[in-house]
Amino acid sequence: MARPKALTVDAVTRRFGGLVAVDAMSFDLMEHEVLGLIGPNGSGKTTMMNLISGLLGPNAGRIFLYGHEISGRPAHAIARSGLGRTFQLVRTLPSLTVLENVAAGGVFGHVRRWGQGLQDHARSLLARVGFEGAPDMPVAALTYVNQKRVELARALAGDPKVLLLDEWLAGLNPTELQTQIALIEGLRREGRTIIIVEHVMDAIRSLCDRCVVMNSGAKIAEGTPREVLADKDVIRAYLGDAGA
Repeated sequence: MARPKALTVDAVTRRFGGLVAVDAMSFDLMEHEVLGLIGPNGSGKTTMMNLISGLLGPNAGRIFLYGHEISGRPAHAIARSGLGRTFQLVRTLPSLTVLENVAAGGVFGHVRRWGQGLQDHARSLLARVGFEGAPDMPVAALTYVNQKRVELARALAGDPKVLLLDEWLAGLNPTELQTQIALIEGLRREGRTIIIVEHVMDAIRSLCDRCVVMNSGAKIAEGTPREVLADKDVIRAYLGDAGA
């Protein structure tokens, strides 16, 4: 039996004045699939993630989460519909503790919890993401990698149907990188449905079932990691004509 479509992006366009940041993008994400959204810097990947999560609205086209249109809805409503995300630049709630940051995801996410059940859930997620520190620490006092862990735990706290990871591996040293790839691999084995924006090709190769490649706002390739990374248009987008 074919897996259901978790997410459908249908001819979505986003303009900023005369700049077309996303140009008639279309792709599907199947349930329990890990999809890599890749491309050179400035290709429109984060704008696409912002359109899916509701931080931006499309100028044209439609986005569906399990068959229900979410395009143009506010971000908090999309989160409650079943979408969780991390950000290219880590976003925490600096006035709150680590535990309070994670708990916020459980209050405002898809599956909402309260009281002791929420506290226990938040603590279990901190352990799940390998957080190193006390849950009552101020989040502003954390190292960069621990802030990333807290942000991921917060995204998971609402039990999202679809998880967006926007360059979650960026800025890590080699040891941290391998640890966090293993963490995402664990989420993959759990059957999570994930879109990853990433420049670390080892992660793309090991984690992704399929990839969609963007350049100048448009889709230029789609297929398995092996297929797209051997595509001449993709090589040209990353390396120029000499590389292709």
